[in-house]
Amino acid sequence: MRDAVGLDAARRGFSVDPGQEPAALALDVLAGRLAGPAPDLSGLYLWGPVGRGKTWLMDVFLAAVAPLVGPTTTTVRVHFHDFLRRLHGERFHRGSIDAALDAILGEARLVCFDEFHVHDAGDAMLVARAVRALDERGVHVVLTSNYPPSGLMPSPAYHHLFVPTIDLLTARLDVVEIGGDRDHRRSPSEDVRGFRGGAFVWPATDARLAAAGLARPEPAEATTVRIGSREHPVLAVRDAVVWLGFEHWCAGRTAVADVLHLADRFGSVVLDGVPALGAQAPDTGQRFANLVDVLCDRDVPLHVLAHQDPDETLRRHGEEGVARDVARPARRLARLRRLGPVPVVR
Repeated sequence: MRDAVGLDAARRGFSVDPGQEPAALALDVLAGRLAGPAPDLSGLYLWGPVGRGKTWLMDVFLAAVAPLVGPTTTTVRVHFHDFLRRLHGERFHRGSIDAALDAILGEARLVCFDEFHVHDAGDAMLVARAVRALDERGVHVVLTSNYPPSGLMPSPAYHHLFVPTIDLLTARLDVVEIGGDRDHRRSPSEDVRGFRGGAFVWPATDARLAAAGLARPEPAEATTVRIGSREHPVLAVRDAVVWLGFEHWCAGRTAVADVLHLADRFGSVVLDGVPALGAQAPDTGQRFANLVDVLCDRDVPLHVLAHQDPDETLRRHGEEGVARDVARPARRLARLRRLGPVPVVR
């Protein structure tokens, strides 16, 4: 497994850095145990900041271990946003967590969850039941997350309800931090397609929009996008580009599943009218963070049209502002071009 990591890194033109070594070693140990006659380790919980190579390490591990575990051990890799969306839907249609897991994971004995995190109280209770069910089935799990287990479900109003699940995760999984100072997503050789092809624009004047290659929609372009049984208002749909209003998509009653639908359907997203989030309700800030998460994870270009600069947009005002996980959306928004006020030449 460590050889596979080194070879894949060399193929991509970089070397494994010291912060990744503990995770590579832990994955190597897990691969050996899974290949044995009686695996005795439930899995790994890999966590660390954005850009440290968690997803890459997990994918190399999965490719290397699949031939070792043999045809009787089915492996599944799933992005956690997608898993949650399907879990909600399958549980509704099938009536139980076990039936939902059967539909999503089948007979999988090894499941890799990418971008595992829990912020919503409703999601937390469903995740708690799913984690217990996977443990009872003896499924081996590898998780990647930007948070240590103690950082899951960070809301002080609900965190205590999720502590038993955190305790189960830490008891059954080896928790390994992927540290270091190197953000591999900031490589100067990385192009600006996908999510990075978007921009953070402020103030969103016509001139600044033009610099981003955008033109503000006319009122007559307002329409709706149907998701499930709901019609969601949007400012415009222009071919593969959808323009969203902040009030509905972040301050209104929308869910991660709705943003996932947009990411599946459209090639680019513009979010208009973004205020300073510190003055908004915590749920509003969390929906904004979720939208950024989904589009970044799906590599969909995002243009944020704001009234103020990125720092002021995310600044917390006391305890009642944007969701406490400010660092995560800040790091992801930092990948976008910044198109601020044009300096005045005197």
